[in-house]
Amino acid sequence: MVKVANIVFNPFVNDSRVLKESISLAKNHYKVEVIAHGDKDLLEVEEKENFKIVRFNYLDRKVTKSKKDKLKIYLLWAKEVISYVKTFDILHCNDLNALPIAFIIKKFFNKNIKIVYDAHEYETETNGLSGLQKTLTKKLEKFLIKYADSVICVSNSIADEYVKLYNISKPALVLNTPPLYRNIIKQDIFRDTFNISKEKNIFLYQGGLGPSRGIEVLLDTFKSINNNKSVIVFMGYGTLETLIKDTAKEYKNIYFHKAVAPDVLLNYTSCADFGIATIENTCLSYKYCLPNKVFEYLMAELPAIVSNLYEMKRLVKNNNIGIVATDNTPYGLKDAIQKAILLDKNELNKNIKKVKNIYNWEEQEKVLLELYGELKCVE
Repeated sequence: MVKVANIVFNPFVNDSRVLKESISLAKNHYKVEVIAHGDKDLLEVEEKENFKIVRFNYLDRKVTKSKKDKLKIYLLWAKEVISYVKTFDILHCNDLNALPIAFIIKKFFNKNIKIVYDAHEYETETNGLSGLQKTLTKKLEKFLIKYADSVICVSNSIADEYVKLYNISKPALVLNTPPLYRNIIKQDIFRDTFNISKEKNIFLYQGGLGPSRGIEVLLDTFKSINNNKSVIVFMGYGTLETLIKDTAKEYKNIYFHKAVAPDVLLNYTSCADFGIATIENTCLSYKYCLPNKVFEYLMAELPAIVSNLYEMKRLVKNNNIGIVATDNTPYGLKDAIQKAILLDKNELNKNIKKVKNIYNWEEQEKVLLELYGELKCVE
Protein backbone atom coordinates (compact mmCIF):
# COMPACT_ATOMS: atom_id res chain seq x y z
CA MET A 1 0.00 0.00 0.00
CA VAL A 2 1.33 3.45 -0.95
CA LYS A 3 2.22 5.48 2.17
CA VAL A 4 1.29 9.18 2.14
CA ALA A 5 2.50 11.76 4.65
CA ASN A 6 0.08 14.70 4.59
CA ILE A 7 2.32 17.37 6.16
CA VAL A 8 0.90 20.56 7.66
CA PHE A 9 2.47 23.06 10.07
CA ASN A 10 -0.58 23.48 12.28
CA PRO A 11 -2.06 21.33 15.06
CA PHE A 12 -4.64 19.86 12.64
CA VAL A 13 -7.76 20.71 14.58
CA ASN A 14 -9.88 22.73 12.14
CA ASP A 15 -8.07 22.21 8.82
CA SER A 16 -10.97 21.02 6.68
CA ARG A 17 -8.95 20.83 3.44
CA VAL A 18 -6.30 18.50 4.89
CA LEU A 19 -9.06 16.46 6.51
CA LYS A 20 -11.01 16.02 3.27
CA GLU A 21 -7.94 15.09 1.26
CA SER A 22 -6.79 12.59 3.88
CA ILE A 23 -10.18 10.87 4.05
CA SER A 24 -10.41 10.70 0.25
CA LEU A 25 -6.95 9.20 -0.16
CA ALA A 26 -7.40 6.72 2.69
CA LYS A 27 -10.71 5.38 1.37
CA ASN A 28 -9.03 4.88 -2.00
CA HIS A 29 -6.40 2.54 -0.59
CA TYR A 30 -3.59 4.92 0.31
CA LYS A 31 -2.11 4.58 3.79
CA VAL A 32 -2.36 8.14 5.08
CA GLU A 33 -0.78 9.82 8.05
CA VAL A 34 -1.30 13.52 8.78
CA ILE A 35 1.90 14.99 10.17
CA ALA A 36 1.14 18.08 12.28
CA HIS A 37 2.68 19.94 15.21
CA GLY A 38 1.72 19.44 18.84
CA ASP A 39 -0.28 21.93 20.82
CA LYS A 40 -1.84 22.20 24.25
CA ASP A 41 -4.10 19.27 25.24
CA LEU A 42 -3.68 17.45 21.90
CA LEU A 43 -2.67 13.81 21.54
CA GLU A 44 0.69 13.02 19.96
CA VAL A 45 -0.82 10.07 18.10
CA GLU A 46 -4.48 9.88 17.17
CA GLU A 47 -6.73 7.82 14.93
CA LYS A 48 -9.14 9.92 12.89
CA GLU A 49 -11.66 8.52 10.41
CA ASN A 50 -9.59 6.10 8.32
CA PHE A 51 -6.14 7.62 8.80
CA LYS A 52 -3.60 8.40 11.51
CA ILE A 53 -2.47 11.73 12.98
CA VAL A 54 1.06 12.15 14.32
CA ARG A 55 2.02 15.39 16.07
CA PHE A 56 5.62 16.39 16.72
CA ASN A 57 7.09 19.00 19.05
CA TYR A 58 4.98 21.56 20.88
CA LEU A 59 3.79 24.99 19.84
CA ASP A 60 1.54 27.06 22.06
CA ARG A 61 0.56 29.97 19.79
CA LYS A 62 -0.66 31.99 22.78
CA VAL A 63 2.85 31.91 24.26
CA THR A 64 5.12 31.64 21.22
CA LYS A 65 4.92 35.09 19.65
CA SER A 66 8.33 36.13 18.29
CA LYS A 67 9.51 35.15 14.81
CA LYS A 68 12.76 33.85 16.30
CA ASP A 69 10.94 31.46 18.67
CA LYS A 70 8.57 30.31 15.93
CA LEU A 71 11.50 29.59 13.62
CA LYS A 72 13.27 27.64 16.34
CA ILE A 73 10.19 25.50 16.93
CA TYR A 74 9.67 25.02 13.19
CA LEU A 75 13.24 23.76 12.77
CA LEU A 76 12.88 21.32 15.66
CA TRP A 77 9.57 20.15 14.23
CA ALA A 78 11.03 19.77 10.73
CA LYS A 79 13.91 17.68 12.05
CA GLU A 80 11.51 15.21 13.70
CA VAL A 81 9.23 15.11 10.65
CA ILE A 82 12.13 14.37 8.29
CA SER A 83 13.28 11.48 10.44
CA TYR A 84 9.76 10.04 10.59
CA VAL A 85 8.54 10.35 6.99
CA LYS A 86 11.69 9.84 4.91
CA THR A 87 10.69 6.28 3.98
CA PHE A 88 7.15 7.18 2.85
CA ASP A 89 6.17 7.00 -0.82
CA ILE A 90 4.45 10.41 -1.19
CA LEU A 91 4.87 13.66 0.70
CA HIS A 92 1.81 15.90 0.40
CA CYS A 93 3.10 19.35 1.39
CA ASN A 94 0.40 21.74 2.54
CA ASP A 95 1.65 25.32 2.12
CA LEU A 96 5.16 26.46 1.41
CA ASN A 97 6.47 25.81 4.93
CA ALA A 98 6.15 22.05 4.39
CA LEU A 99 8.05 22.03 1.09
CA PRO A 100 11.62 22.38 2.51
CA ILE A 101 11.08 19.14 4.42
CA ALA A 102 10.21 17.29 1.22
CA PHE A 103 13.18 18.79 -0.60
CA ILE A 104 15.63 17.66 2.09
CA ILE A 105 14.23 14.14 2.08
CA LYS A 106 14.30 13.85 -1.71
CA LYS A 107 17.77 15.35 -1.97
CA PHE A 108 19.51 13.48 0.82
CA PHE A 109 17.46 10.45 1.95
CA ASN A 110 15.01 9.12 -0.63
CA LYS A 111 15.41 10.18 -4.27
CA ASN A 112 12.40 8.09 -5.33
CA ILE A 113 9.93 9.83 -3.03
CA LYS A 114 7.13 11.78 -4.77
CA ILE A 115 6.27 15.34 -3.76
CA VAL A 116 2.87 17.01 -4.04
CA TYR A 117 2.88 20.75 -3.35
CA ASP A 118 -0.57 21.90 -2.25
CA ALA A 119 -0.55 25.71 -2.21
CA HIS A 120 -3.52 26.72 -0.04
CA GLU A 121 -3.05 30.37 -1.05
CA TYR A 122 -1.01 32.45 -3.48
CA GLU A 123 1.89 31.64 -1.17
CA THR A 124 4.21 34.51 -2.08
CA GLU A 125 1.44 37.13 -2.11
CA THR A 126 -0.30 36.52 1.21
CA ASN A 127 -1.69 39.21 3.48
CA GLY A 128 0.98 40.92 5.56
CA LEU A 129 3.93 39.47 3.64
CA SER A 130 6.33 42.24 2.61
CA GLY A 131 9.91 43.44 2.43
CA LEU A 132 12.77 41.00 2.91
CA GLN A 133 10.45 38.22 4.08
CA LYS A 134 8.48 38.44 0.83
CA THR A 135 11.65 38.46 -1.26
CA LEU A 136 13.00 35.39 0.53
CA THR A 137 9.66 33.61 0.24
CA LYS A 138 9.60 34.17 -3.52
CA LYS A 139 13.15 32.87 -3.91
CA LEU A 140 12.40 29.86 -1.73
CA GLU A 141 9.29 28.85 -3.65
CA LYS A 142 11.00 29.37 -7.00
CA PHE A 143 13.84 27.06 -5.93
CA LEU A 144 11.74 24.38 -4.26
CA ILE A 145 8.80 24.08 -6.66
CA LYS A 146 10.94 22.42 -9.34
CA TYR A 147 11.33 19.44 -7.00
CA ALA A 148 7.57 18.91 -6.79
CA ASP A 149 6.17 16.14 -8.95
CA SER A 150 2.70 17.72 -8.85
CA VAL A 151 1.34 21.12 -7.82
CA ILE A 152 -2.19 21.88 -6.60
CA CYS A 153 -3.81 25.32 -6.39
CA VAL A 154 -7.11 26.57 -4.94
CA SER A 155 -8.24 28.89 -7.73
CA ASN A 156 -7.81 29.10 -11.48
CA SER A 157 -6.21 32.55 -11.32
CA ILE A 158 -3.58 31.41 -8.83
CA ALA A 159 -2.83 28.37 -11.00
CA ASP A 160 -2.31 30.68 -14.00
CA GLU A 161 0.02 32.88 -11.94
CA TYR A 162 2.16 29.86 -11.00
CA VAL A 163 2.50 28.91 -14.67
CA LYS A 164 3.76 32.43 -15.50
CA LEU A 165 6.03 32.65 -12.49
CA TYR A 166 7.76 29.29 -12.71
CA ASN A 167 7.21 28.08 -16.27
CA ILE A 168 5.58 24.88 -15.01
CA SER A 169 2.63 22.88 -16.29
CA LYS A 170 -0.65 24.29 -15.06
CA PRO A 171 -1.27 23.08 -11.49
CA ALA A 172 -4.28 20.91 -10.74
CA LEU A 173 -7.27 22.83 -9.41
CA VAL A 174 -8.74 21.40 -6.20
CA LEU A 175 -11.26 23.84 -4.76
CA ASN A 176 -12.14 24.24 -1.08
CA THR A 177 -15.62 22.78 -1.37
CA PRO A 178 -17.63 21.16 1.47
CA PRO A 179 -16.91 17.54 2.40
CA LEU A 180 -20.01 15.94 0.88
CA TYR A 181 -22.77 16.86 -1.51
CA ARG A 182 -26.00 16.91 0.44
CA ASN A 183 -29.59 17.91 0.11
CA ILE A 184 -30.31 20.51 2.75
CA ILE A 185 -33.14 20.45 5.25
CA LYS A 186 -33.40 24.03 6.47
CA GLN A 187 -33.15 24.44 10.21
CA ASP A 188 -33.81 27.31 12.64
CA ILE A 189 -30.96 27.04 15.12
CA PHE A 190 -30.09 30.75 14.96
CA ARG A 191 -33.70 31.87 15.24
CA ASP A 192 -34.26 29.59 18.23
CA THR A 193 -30.94 30.46 19.91
CA PHE A 194 -31.22 34.24 19.53
CA ASN A 195 -35.01 34.54 19.39
CA ILE A 196 -34.95 36.01 15.86
CA SER A 197 -38.40 36.31 14.30
CA LYS A 198 -39.34 34.78 10.94
CA GLU A 199 -39.85 38.24 9.46
CA LYS A 200 -36.15 39.11 9.72
CA ASN A 201 -33.51 38.18 7.15
CA ILE A 202 -30.49 36.47 8.69
CA PHE A 203 -27.15 37.31 7.09
CA LEU A 204 -24.32 34.95 8.08
CA TYR A 205 -20.59 35.47 8.19
CA GLN A 206 -18.81 32.22 9.05
CA GLY A 207 -15.11 31.45 9.23
CA GLY A 208 -12.02 33.15 10.57
CA LEU A 209 -12.66 36.30 12.58
CA GLY A 210 -9.45 38.11 11.76
CA PRO A 211 -8.18 41.20 9.95
CA SER A 212 -8.78 41.83 6.22
CA ARG A 213 -11.97 39.75 6.18
CA GLY A 214 -14.19 42.83 6.11
CA ILE A 215 -15.52 42.16 9.60
CA GLU A 216 -15.10 45.70 10.92
CA VAL A 217 -16.89 47.05 7.84
CA LEU A 218 -19.71 44.52 8.29
CA LEU A 219 -20.13 45.64 11.89
CA ASP A 220 -20.33 49.27 10.79
CA THR A 221 -22.79 48.31 8.05
CA PHE A 222 -25.21 46.60 10.41
CA LYS A 223 -24.84 49.37 12.96
CA SER A 224 -26.11 51.73 10.27
CA ILE A 225 -28.93 49.37 9.25
CA ASN A 226 -30.07 48.62 12.79
CA ASN A 227 -33.68 48.03 11.74
CA ASN A 228 -36.23 45.29 12.22
CA LYS A 229 -35.62 43.60 8.86
CA SER A 230 -31.99 42.44 8.74
CA VAL A 231 -29.66 40.85 11.30
CA ILE A 232 -26.19 39.37 11.04
CA VAL A 233 -24.68 36.36 12.80
CA PHE A 234 -20.91 36.00 13.03
CA MET A 235 -19.90 32.36 13.55
CA GLY A 236 -16.26 31.44 14.01
CA TYR A 237 -13.20 32.30 16.06
CA GLY A 238 -10.25 34.67 15.83
CA THR A 239 -8.71 37.90 17.05
CA LEU A 240 -11.82 40.02 16.36
CA GLU A 241 -14.12 37.81 18.43
CA THR A 242 -14.12 40.19 21.41
CA LEU A 243 -14.95 43.18 19.19
CA ILE A 244 -17.92 41.31 17.73
CA LYS A 245 -19.18 40.25 21.15
CA ASP A 246 -18.90 43.79 22.52
CA THR A 247 -20.72 45.24 19.51
CA ALA A 248 -23.43 42.59 19.78
CA LYS A 249 -24.15 43.73 23.33
CA GLU A 250 -24.91 47.22 22.04
CA TYR A 251 -26.77 46.44 18.80
CA LYS A 252 -29.77 44.13 18.72
CA ASN A 253 -29.28 43.09 15.08
CA ILE A 254 -25.72 41.76 15.57
CA TYR A 255 -25.07 38.31 17.07
CA PHE A 256 -22.06 36.11 17.79
CA HIS A 257 -22.05 32.31 17.70
CA LYS A 258 -18.98 30.26 18.53
CA ALA A 259 -17.41 28.05 15.84
CA VAL A 260 -18.91 24.59 15.38
CA ALA A 261 -17.41 21.27 14.26
CA PRO A 262 -17.09 20.64 10.50
CA ASP A 263 -19.49 17.68 10.60
CA VAL A 264 -22.39 19.88 11.79
CA LEU A 265 -21.36 23.16 10.15
CA LEU A 266 -23.85 23.09 7.27
CA ASN A 267 -26.72 22.43 9.69
CA TYR A 268 -25.97 25.85 11.14
CA THR A 269 -25.19 27.50 7.80
CA SER A 270 -28.58 26.47 6.45
CA CYS A 271 -30.29 28.47 9.21
CA ALA A 272 -29.40 31.77 7.53
CA ASP A 273 -31.00 33.46 4.53
CA PHE A 274 -27.82 34.86 2.97
CA GLY A 275 -24.10 34.13 3.31
CA ILE A 276 -21.51 36.92 3.30
CA ALA A 277 -17.84 36.77 2.23
CA THR A 278 -16.32 40.25 2.42
CA ILE A 279 -12.61 39.54 2.04
CA GLU A 280 -10.66 42.73 1.39
CA ASN A 281 -8.37 43.32 -1.57
CA THR A 282 -5.20 43.66 0.52
CA CYS A 283 -3.04 41.22 -1.44
CA LEU A 284 -3.04 39.14 -4.63
CA SER A 285 -3.79 35.99 -2.66
CA TYR A 286 -7.08 37.54 -1.50
CA LYS A 287 -7.82 39.07 -4.91
CA TYR A 288 -7.73 35.62 -6.51
CA CYS A 289 -9.20 33.64 -3.62
CA LEU A 290 -12.18 31.30 -3.69
CA PRO A 291 -12.75 30.74 0.05
CA ASN A 292 -14.41 27.63 1.39
CA LYS A 293 -17.13 29.68 3.08
CA VAL A 294 -18.60 30.64 -0.31
CA PHE A 295 -18.96 26.99 -1.30
CA GLU A 296 -20.36 26.17 2.13
CA TYR A 297 -23.03 28.82 1.63
CA LEU A 298 -23.93 27.33 -1.73
CA MET A 299 -24.06 23.79 -0.39
CA ALA A 300 -26.41 25.04 2.31
CA GLU A 301 -28.42 26.72 -0.49
CA LEU A 302 -27.76 30.29 0.59
CA PRO A 303 -27.35 33.11 -1.93
CA ALA A 304 -23.92 34.70 -1.52
CA ILE A 305 -22.97 38.35 -1.04
CA VAL A 306 -19.31 38.68 -1.96
CA SER A 307 -16.57 41.27 -2.35
CA ASN A 308 -15.78 42.67 -5.76
CA LEU A 309 -12.76 40.37 -6.11
CA TYR A 310 -11.95 38.58 -9.35
CA GLU A 311 -12.68 34.90 -8.66
CA MET A 312 -15.60 35.40 -6.27
CA LYS A 313 -17.18 37.96 -8.58
CA ARG A 314 -16.89 35.60 -11.55
CA LEU A 315 -18.43 32.69 -9.63
CA VAL A 316 -21.41 34.69 -8.37
CA LYS A 317 -22.13 36.66 -11.54
CA ASN A 318 -21.63 33.86 -14.05
CA ASN A 319 -24.00 31.61 -12.15
CA ASN A 320 -26.45 34.27 -10.92
CA ILE A 321 -26.30 33.04 -7.32
CA GLY A 322 -26.15 36.27 -5.34
CA ILE A 323 -24.83 39.83 -5.26
CA VAL A 324 -21.38 41.32 -5.76
CA ALA A 325 -20.80 44.38 -3.57
CA THR A 326 -19.51 47.40 -5.45
CA ASP A 327 -16.94 47.98 -2.71
CA ASN A 328 -16.14 46.99 0.86
CA THR A 329 -17.60 50.06 2.57
CA PRO A 330 -20.70 50.39 4.74
CA TYR A 331 -22.39 52.10 1.78
CA GLY A 332 -21.39 49.37 -0.69
CA LEU A 333 -22.39 46.52 1.61
CA LYS A 334 -25.64 48.16 2.66
CA ASP A 335 -26.54 48.55 -1.02
CA ALA A 336 -25.66 44.87 -1.67
CA ILE A 337 -27.79 43.74 1.28
CA GLN A 338 -30.78 45.74 0.07
CA LYS A 339 -30.41 44.31 -3.45
CA ALA A 340 -30.07 40.77 -2.09
CA ILE A 341 -33.37 41.02 -0.22
CA LEU A 342 -35.14 41.94 -3.47
CA LEU A 343 -33.75 39.02 -5.51
CA ASP A 344 -36.09 36.37 -6.93
CA LYS A 345 -35.57 33.58 -4.38
CA ASN A 346 -37.07 30.86 -6.58
CA GLU A 347 -34.71 31.71 -9.43
CA LEU A 348 -31.78 31.89 -7.03
CA ASN A 349 -32.60 28.51 -5.55
CA LYS A 350 -32.72 26.88 -8.99
CA ASN A 351 -29.33 28.33 -9.89
CA ILE A 352 -27.77 27.35 -6.57
CA LYS A 353 -28.98 23.75 -6.90
CA LYS A 354 -27.26 23.56 -10.30
CA VAL A 355 -24.03 25.02 -8.99
CA LYS A 356 -23.78 22.75 -5.96
CA ASN A 357 -23.77 19.77 -8.32
CA ILE A 358 -20.52 21.14 -9.76
CA TYR A 359 -18.78 22.60 -6.73
CA ASN A 360 -18.70 19.76 -4.22
CA TRP A 361 -15.98 17.55 -2.79
CA GLU A 362 -16.99 14.51 -4.82
CA GLU A 363 -15.95 16.42 -7.95
CA GLN A 364 -12.77 17.79 -6.38
CA GLU A 365 -11.83 14.33 -5.13
CA LYS A 366 -11.76 13.08 -8.74
CA VAL A 367 -9.05 15.63 -9.56
CA LEU A 368 -7.02 14.66 -6.47
CA LEU A 369 -7.20 10.94 -7.22
CA GLU A 370 -6.29 11.43 -10.88
CA LEU A 371 -3.25 13.43 -9.82
CA TYR A 372 -2.19 10.71 -7.41
CA GLY A 373 -2.74 8.02 -10.03
CA GLU A 374 -0.29 9.81 -12.32
CA LEU A 375 2.47 9.79 -9.71
CA LYS A 376 3.10 6.13 -10.56
CA CYS A 377 4.24 5.02 -7.14
CA VAL A 378 5.27 1.39 -6.88
CA GLU A 379 3.33 -0.49 -4.24
